[in-house]
Amino acid sequence: MQKKEYSLFTAITMIIGTVIGSGIFFKSDNILIYTNGSIKNGIILFSLAAIGIIFGSLAIGVLASKTTKAGGLITYADEFSSKKTACAFGWFQVFIYYPAVIVVVSWVVGVYISMLFGINATYELTGLIGLVAAIIYFGINALSANLGGYFQNCATIIKMIPLIIIATAGFIFGDPHMAMPITEKLATSSSVNWLAALGPIAFSYDGWVVSTSIAHEIKNSKRNLPIALIVGPIFVLAAYIFYFAGISFLIGPANIIELGDQHVNVAAIKLFGEMGAKVILIFVIISVLGTLNGFILGFIRLPYSLALRGMFPMEEKLKKVNEKTQLPEYSALIAFLITCVWEYINYIVQKHNLIPNSDVSEIPVVASYVLYIILYVCVIKLYLKGEVEGKIRGIIIPILAIFGSLLIVIGGLQNPMTILYFGICLIVIFISLLFWKRKNN
Repeated sequence: MQKKEYSLFTAITMIIGTVIGSGIFFKSDNILIYTNGSIKNGIILFSLAAIGIIFGSLAIGVLASKTTKAGGLITYADEFSSKKTACAFGWFQVFIYYPAVIVVVSWVVGVYISMLFGINATYELTGLIGLVAAIIYFGINALSANLGGYFQNCATIIKMIPLIIIATAGFIFGDPHMAMPITEKLATSSSVNWLAALGPIAFSYDGWVVSTSIAHEIKNSKRNLPIALIVGPIFVLAAYIFYFAGISFLIGPANIIELGDQHVNVAAIKLFGEMGAKVILIFVIISVLGTLNGFILGFIRLPYSLALRGMFPMEEKLKKVNEKTQLPEYSALIAFLITCVWEYINYIVQKHNLIPNSDVSEIPVVASYVLYIILYVCVIKLYLKGEVEGKIRGIIIPILAIFGSLLIVIGGLQNPMTILYFGICLIVIFISLLFWKRKNN
């Protein structure tokens, strides 16, 4: 049996640290493109998306309070829906969701490190730096569960520094009139419905479920995990609105759209000059690395969780846990190899701009909300069976979570690549069900 390694503070910092630190820094321009530079519409969409996150967290918290088994969302699907659902959910997360998000976050590490050293950020160099960053954090988490957890705590505290400084400066030195609707359509604005901004916003929020992957390693998880799933997302919503408005006031929506990922560095230079901006950029890099660490920390345990249920090939090897590091090493190796394949896929997509104003991660994030709805329905079923107390926990919360998820899915469907990408997700799920059927026969 694995030891209880993580405290309530680590569970909360994993949510905050995984969510905050990448998306908000490099998705603000994507959001403003979809909203035609409207800060007000951006804030409205952040709030609408938060319905899915906050109430989704509360609904998942209900399931989390009823089990302590390894696997997080896979466990909840297994125990409260069906083994087929759990297998499909697990394969989607292992082969699409986690690696897609990890490679995009690692790519952003490459972008910001190139900015820090003034290097020409070619696609090849950016991809190489991102791959090296991923290798380092797979290594850190392979050495020790505590080591990865400690970095997550420190990174969460550090990453709040640039966010708070830039947001506060925006409110003090920026122009609040920027929040007024823009009457003329921006030249770079997309003609796609502004609800499409829910795609990059969903990515910005993503990571709140990662802590469920270490639920079995959280001390007193029946009490602490639901608390973390409530506190974390509410804090994130407040921080995001504060930052999004602040950075927009400081340098203007049109400039953010034009600058793209460079806008954070430009804002820092405006406030502190070249040298001061380097310090802020270092904090931003640590922030993004915290997100990368959080996702890797969760991902390396997923093949192990599936193997425990007989839902993955080579299950006997994958179930082995190193007694010293408390880590399933073969599971971590499988996760690493899949990530390497996705690093190449992401490089091709980025180089040839195959998904305009988006990347390989946004659609899997949106697709995951379709699967979350299955779990929210499970909460309602448990209430009807008398296993969940109170209409608020058993009916109202999961219904609001379903509503919030549907909003995010509708927003994601505005992306013309969504249908194709959903098809790829369905193929992976279909293969998982074939594997499950064959194994049980």
